Amino acid sequence: MSFFTQELAIDLGTANTVIFQNDQIVLDEPSIVAIDNNTGKCIALGQKAKLMHEKTNPGIKTVRPLKDGVIADFNAAEIMIRGFIKQVNNRKRSLFNPNLKIVVGIPSGSTEVEIRAVRDSSEHAGGRDVYLIYEPMAAALGIGLDVEAPKGNMVVDIGGGTAEIAVISLGGIVQQESIKTAGDEFTSDIQYYLRQQHNIKVGEITAEKIKLAVGAVLPYLEEEPEPYIVRGPNLMTAHPVEAKITYDEIAHCLDKSVSKIETSILSVLEKTPPELYSDIVENGIYLSGGGALLRGLAQRFTEKVNIKFHVAEDPLRAVARGTCIALKNAANYSFLMR
Repeated sequence: MSFFTQELAIDLGTANTVIFQNDQIVLDEPSIVAIDNNTGKCIALGQKAKLMHEKTNPGIKTVRPLKDGVIADFNAAEIMIRGFIKQVNNRKRSLFNPNLKIVVGIPSGSTEVEIRAVRDSSEHAGGRDVYLIYEPMAAALGIGLDVEAPKGNMVVDIGGGTAEIAVISLGGIVQQESIKTAGDEFTSDIQYYLRQQHNIKVGEITAEKIKLAVGAVLPYLEEEPEPYIVRGPNLMTAHPVEAKITYDEIAHCLDKSVSKIETSILSVLEKTPPELYSDIVENGIYLSGGGALLRGLAQRFTEKVNIKFHVAEDPLRAVARGTCIALKNAANYSFLMR
């Protein structure tokens, strides 16, 4: 009957949704949906909806169904998951609707209600067998760590909505902390900084572009990115102005948020049993998620914590790759939740 079963590994992220099938990425789109205000129907998904974001008229609204890593808008989440699954299936024309076996990554600090929301959305979108996996565990699998070995591995996954810090041993999470300081927080920090320092009002998308172009956490870098020219209205006069934003300015404006993540890392290490702690010192700590791409992050954490930090090979897709590995071995992994 395996012929009639379709297996999908979904990393349902606050910023991006990645779907793996048969060890291949079949979808990588922003987690956003555009809805007609009058009919409630979906107009666009993913990249198309992101192009409409902050540019809509009163007849259309763009919704990011996930906030802080969990479902904030149940209806929009269902529309989005269903739409993405349909996109994947449209690429492979078939005469019947296959049974869907899905593994979805969720934040390790999720409450019972939040877990139920993800499970229900996945089931309503067509999933027959729905498994859930905590994101730090999925990130560890995606990085290539042996999560079932009797030794300590530590993962820091900085996504769009949450930063997940976890110590893993023997197929379980020993210590974890999930904080709502991550990519979205960095974006709003940049918006606030530009308002305060340059008197310029910028939207979410422009702040995101600045973060990608000159995002850094250290005021000194060996390879300096080119300054980013930002244009927008002056808050006082509404006249158009432009400013040159450098990476050291962004390092200054992100300092407070990055310090919160450092505090959480130290807090988790403090509670870690000594035998596992010595393993972590020996192996280092692994960084994954989009936040791991901030320039100088591993260096800053290494200096602060005194343990070597390694950035995963493909940090953006580590969680998605891990959910894919978990899906293939669903029968053997005890840490998967049904």
